[in-house]
Amino acid sequence: MSDHPPNGKTGALSYAQAGVDIDAANALVERIKPAVKKTFRPGVLTGLGGFGALFELPLDRYREPVLVSGTDGVGTKLRLALQLERHDSIGVDLVAMCVNDILVAGAEPLFFLDYYATGRLDVETASSVITGIARGCEIAGCALTGGETAEMPGMYAAGDYDLAGFAVGIVEKSRLLQPDRVRVGDVLLGLASSGAHSNGYSLIRKVIELSATPLDQTVGDVGLGEALLAPTRIYVKPLLRLLEQTEVHALAHITGGGLTENLPRVLPAHHCAQIDRDSWPRPALFEWLHTTGGIDEAEMLRTFNCGIGMVVCVPAAAEAAAKALLESEGEHVYRIGEITTNAAQIPHVRYS
Repeated sequence: MSDHPPNGKTGALSYAQAGVDIDAANALVERIKPAVKKTFRPGVLTGLGGFGALFELPLDRYREPVLVSGTDGVGTKLRLALQLERHDSIGVDLVAMCVNDILVAGAEPLFFLDYYATGRLDVETASSVITGIARGCEIAGCALTGGETAEMPGMYAAGDYDLAGFAVGIVEKSRLLQPDRVRVGDVLLGLASSGAHSNGYSLIRKVIELSATPLDQTVGDVGLGEALLAPTRIYVKPLLRLLEQTEVHALAHITGGGLTENLPRVLPAHHCAQIDRDSWPRPALFEWLHTTGGIDEAEMLRTFNCGIGMVVCVPAAAEAAAKALLESEGEHVYRIGEITTNAAQIPHVRYS
């Protein structure tokens, strides 16, 4: 006798038979609750499980509060994490890419939400990823107030997952960092990156593919895979402290596009960022990419951060104080250039 129902009927199907395991999703929520709770800060009004996350704005601290939001992912760095089966730090990258962006406006991150999508939910992998997200939120001082775990069979290959994040911060309107604050003669301080952060990985993976370089090959003092998975540095707490104590004219998060594309985004018309390429040491990872991939210098500077993850623009008179404060917070700081005039209206970067 046939096992199939007559007349083309499917029988008593369940969601689990279609590939979605509600019990696994519930188990994941229980697993991550302790890590998420550690990120809570004043203002959080709800725990996990509601339809929406509630956060009370600290209006007692602001006269004209402005909310600053940002969303991002981690790009194809995720493919390397999957290849190496290392899921514990990719969540830090996700948080970093969002909070470093809203920090550029001078904003303090308040809360963060994540989106985790996969074909079949693996509780161990998802728990590792989300615990990393919680760790990133702790570093940034923002609350992980919620998120979404989507199990979508047929959309992703076995074992694959994807990530997106969303952050909201707050800043006093009068303290917003906008291009009109920047002045000719301002000094540019570069803060060291922790590696390639989360940008340029499609080119990095192409270099690895064409050169057939094993991921356990040593680059500098560590293996290539380890160097590439180093989590993106989160600059929030040191820079918020700097903003409280020192005059700052601009911040630039050096992401995709490198110094070449990102610095002009925070400059006014007819201004130029004059950069001395020899003013900071280039990490071994970038030297390896440069030589192994045969990537020319201009392409390196407009694709990768090349060792500088954030740029701080300050008045010349504030340079020493800013450098001392940031170094006391554990940052490696380099004077990488200054602001000059630019005959063309569109701001740009000039290298020497």
